[in-house]
Amino acid sequence: MKALFARGPSLLSRLVLALACSFLLIFIDHRLQAMKPVRLFLNSLVAPVQYLAILPEQLLDGVSESLKTTSQLSDENRRLKRAILELQGEQQQLRFLQNENKRLRELLGSDARDSVRRMVAEVIAVASEPFSQQLVINKGTLSGVYEGQPVLDSNGIIGQVQDVGGNTARVLLLSDQSHAISLRSERNDIRVLAQGTGDIGRLELMFIPHSTELKEGDLLMSSGLGGIFPEGYPVATIRQIVRDESLPFAKVIADPVSALDRVRNVLLLWPSDGEQQPIFDEDEE
Repeated sequence: MKALFARGPSLLSRLVLALACSFLLIFIDHRLQAMKPVRLFLNSLVAPVQYLAILPEQLLDGVSESLKTTSQLSDENRRLKRAILELQGEQQQLRFLQNENKRLRELLGSDARDSVRRMVAEVIAVASEPFSQQLVINKGTLSGVYEGQPVLDSNGIIGQVQDVGGNTARVLLLSDQSHAISLRSERNDIRVLAQGTGDIGRLELMFIPHSTELKEGDLLMSSGLGGIFPEGYPVATIRQIVRDESLPFAKVIADPVSALDRVRNVLLLWPSDGEQQPIFDEDEE
């Protein structure tokens, strides 16, 4: 007797086929970047949803700003004027040091460091999980943002751009477990490799010998190695060094200089001689 409904493949066969297709897509995307246009389209597609998600917060911030009293505004104005004066003084000193550094490099026959282009962006969403430490910012390919671009805040480096859409981009934070960055100690120029731990406020230095001359409290700066992050920006300070001789390397814990869980505005950097350049709106120029 012929069955009324033909029986399809078994569940195990379907699972094996789905896994095979998944691995094939992962391999093709890794080798040929075939899914990059799809990711770009999906990032642009969800951008309106992300903007709608932060709309209530922006409205509340606007209401709270409008309810400030005259005395509060006067106090804030005085603080801002004082901060501007301090920054202007530091800028004058910075110009002097830059000119002096340029003269010394010319005397030594060293190449001058390239300047960078900058653009401010705003954080519109946060994905903070044990296996995903990311931010979403309101700048994308329409502003010249590119994958791998370094991202800073007012204190130092916080991460790099991972995925880019038309109007948004995802920033992989330093604390993500898949992120690593080459650093050097400001005190003695020892080079180290810092990796994220999944903890928003903790980095771990890899392969540090027990005889290291690093000390707790040392400031770690970007080394410029690898060509992604420019040299000389603050990244982290060493919190703890555990020299357990039963382990092959010392355990060194560092704290990011930036509060990665409280970032509101970020700074995007472009190398002056790079192919990618920022695209400013009229009100940003």
